[in-house]
Amino acid sequence: MHRNLLFFILSLFTFTFLPAQKPVTPSASQIYESVQKLNFLGSVLYIAAHPDDENTRLIAYLSNQLKARTAYLSLTRGDGGQNLIGPELRELLGVIRTEELLAARRIDGGEQLFTRANDFGYSKDAEETLEIWDKDQVLSDMVLAIRKLKPDVIINRFDHRTSGSTHGHHTASALLSFEAFDLANDPSAYPEMLKNTGLWKSKRLFFNTNSWFYSSQKAFDEANKNNRLSFDIGTYYPLKGISNNEMASMASSQHLSQGFGRLSQRGAQNDYLEFLKGEPLTNNNNIFEGIDTSWNRVKGGNAIGVILNAVETNFNFKDPSVHIPKLLEAYKLLQNIDDLHWKIQKTKELTAIIEMCAGLFLEAYAEAPSATLNQSVKVTVEAVNRSPQHIVLESISQGDGKNIPKHLELKNNVSEKFDTNYYISTEEKFTSPYWLNKKGSLGMYEVENKAYIGLPETPKSVVINFHLKINEVPFTISKAVVYRYSKPDKGELYRPFEVIPEASVKIHEKVIIFENDQQRDISVMVSAGRDNLDGFVEIQHPKEWNIFPEKQKVSIAHQGEEQTLTFTVIPPKNQSEGFIKPIVHINGTDYAKELIEINYEHIPFQTVLLPSESKIVRLDIKKRGENIGYIAGAGDVVPESLQQIGYKVLTIKPDDITAETLSKCDAVVVGIRAYNTVENLEYKQQLLFDFVANGGNMIVQYNTSRGLITNKLAPYDLKLSSDRVTDENAEVRFLNPHHPLLNIPNKITQNDFEGWTQERGLYFPNEWSNDFTPILSMNDKNENEKDGSLLVAKYGKGYYIYTGLSFFRQFPEGVSGAYRLFANMLSIGKTDITQTTKLKD
Repeated sequence: MHRNLLFFILSLFTFTFLPAQKPVTPSASQIYESVQKLNFLGSVLYIAAHPDDENTRLIAYLSNQLKARTAYLSLTRGDGGQNLIGPELRELLGVIRTEELLAARRIDGGEQLFTRANDFGYSKDAEETLEIWDKDQVLSDMVLAIRKLKPDVIINRFDHRTSGSTHGHHTASALLSFEAFDLANDPSAYPEMLKNTGLWKSKRLFFNTNSWFYSSQKAFDEANKNNRLSFDIGTYYPLKGISNNEMASMASSQHLSQGFGRLSQRGAQNDYLEFLKGEPLTNNNNIFEGIDTSWNRVKGGNAIGVILNAVETNFNFKDPSVHIPKLLEAYKLLQNIDDLHWKIQKTKELTAIIEMCAGLFLEAYAEAPSATLNQSVKVTVEAVNRSPQHIVLESISQGDGKNIPKHLELKNNVSEKFDTNYYISTEEKFTSPYWLNKKGSLGMYEVENKAYIGLPETPKSVVINFHLKINEVPFTISKAVVYRYSKPDKGELYRPFEVIPEASVKIHEKVIIFENDQQRDISVMVSAGRDNLDGFVEIQHPKEWNIFPEKQKVSIAHQGEEQTLTFTVIPPKNQSEGFIKPIVHINGTDYAKELIEINYEHIPFQTVLLPSESKIVRLDIKKRGENIGYIAGAGDVVPESLQQIGYKVLTIKPDDITAETLSKCDAVVVGIRAYNTVENLEYKQQLLFDFVANGGNMIVQYNTSRGLITNKLAPYDLKLSSDRVTDENAEVRFLNPHHPLLNIPNKITQNDFEGWTQERGLYFPNEWSNDFTPILSMNDKNENEKDGSLLVAKYGKGYYIYTGLSFFRQFPEGVSGAYRLFANMLSIGKTDITQTTKLKD
């Protein structure tokens, strides 16, 4: 049911081919709306910091009600957040959130842009943010976006005047936008880009304000309204059969990794813009006041407008193809205008409308989902003209320029299919997100190809160009090659065609923990991107570690198959850490990257090439207790991490939480945000508390203070807050240095808090009963002390522990001190590990 609904939603708003779904043929209503947008020559740039910051209600309204070209510039890709749908974090989470933004834009009608800024995690003020980001580079990217899009109006999601009141990234996005508004028209600012963009002066800048930015609704209502514009964004669209708010809810619900799935909204609703700079409004009801958004805006555009406005006024919903002669007439006139910006943009829109009016179906699909360099793949080309218009496929060409003559008349509703061999040249780039091709910094991504800056994705280079004549007017329409297949339980499916290396290599465990000096076998998996792959594998490693054998032969007969090799890793006697890197040698070429697949139903299938390496850690660690129950929350790698240090972990589904199941465990760990996301966990609380009372340990990891499913998180009073410590190097003070959590079985010292990543922790409790003992104190610069990061309470015979420390970030990075502290939390009150009861079958 959910899949059918999603397809329906996409069919409402999608005119172009979606790389993960079937191509959707637009309805006559959709074509008509495209003509309406064609006749509006105005644009808006909406600016914020992250995926899900954008106001989808306003973007949908601007795009669908006002018909303006509307783009959302997200300064980051959301790499620093949490992931509610899977284990991906950091770069891979950024890839997911990029695709979620594109999914949202396909619904609300906007476009998507980015800067090179890296979401390094929560920042408490803009000053800190701009110390980590390269301010000049981010500002340059924003100016580039303005000069390329040439928006008449710019809208900030956040207030540039309130640093410290919200996420530092938020305020920084508004501060930089305030600067970029003027710099885009300054010839001394970033002159190197002017030859490709020219200068641009937007008409006005707004702040998308609302009561959320005030202390109360009353304060917002009483604020000065002289510079405030308000309008109803709840409009209903009869041609779509839904309201603007419903569309916006569908769009924001694409941010599933953020937990933004939500109910639709309907009815009237006001939104507000506060004028900041530029040319003031005189009537506060039209953001495009003083801007000619008709075809008269362009020299030579009047004649084009006469034709296209007549098409809009007299649109034939029963047979849109009757408009093709007039559309072609306008197309030819459009090629003669001097304004290059509008010529390029409106030619793109008009070409798509002519394609839609003709019911043209053009597709190129490969026989395999991927190929490697210096390889040919069979591609099936299909062309169907579903109109009475005279259309001829003169030729096709490939991305490398190879032209294949056809001179094929496309008769009405007759499918023409033929095969061609597509050669992947040795100059072709592997398919992967362009911003991940080179290692960047904490605050910035490094982009080698400067032409890609701002783009949401790497442009597809494996394409088929269809060279057509429609009523004797030449057109070229390009389609990316895709992979088309079917499954008995799902029907026809699509995924992007990808260029991959002839070999990729990976070690499943990204962090390998050795709790002692005993050797361990690891598996190295080699994947073949072509047939008959022969070579050998070796592993680079730190000097004090040993790996046996030094190299192993790999031989794979068929493309897509894998071979697993086993190596023995011998750790040093004492604590040590480093990285191991598998390398595949094939005919003198080395391959040291892992091919990662990201596959979720709400976004297109993605492949990401990243350096293949695993952190190895020889820990000085002791532990007590052996059998750990794990209750999953929003997703972390705690179970795998605990298994790494020798614990036996039993994953327990909420419905399976019983006294008998819990009796098998020495301790139970509750995953991150479980009390925000697992509804029926509320009804299992007493069973968990009884488990603690009978001698078990219960460790609850962080939850957000909003959206809790129960107020009874603990057997004693405990209140969460938004307190957090974002500086991963913040001083950690021991409030109770003699407490068992800091001493048994591992002596915790300041060294254990070195090398932490992204943050110390988040959403700490700020109120608790006297039954709890706070263990640690920490704070960010210029803030008061936060004592709620680690709280422990004796309850009956066992211990209840609540922690906001971000173990879910430290474990994947192999932070040794985090493992040692967590082992103490599991061990408190327990006897030696060798004396505990084994897990029952």
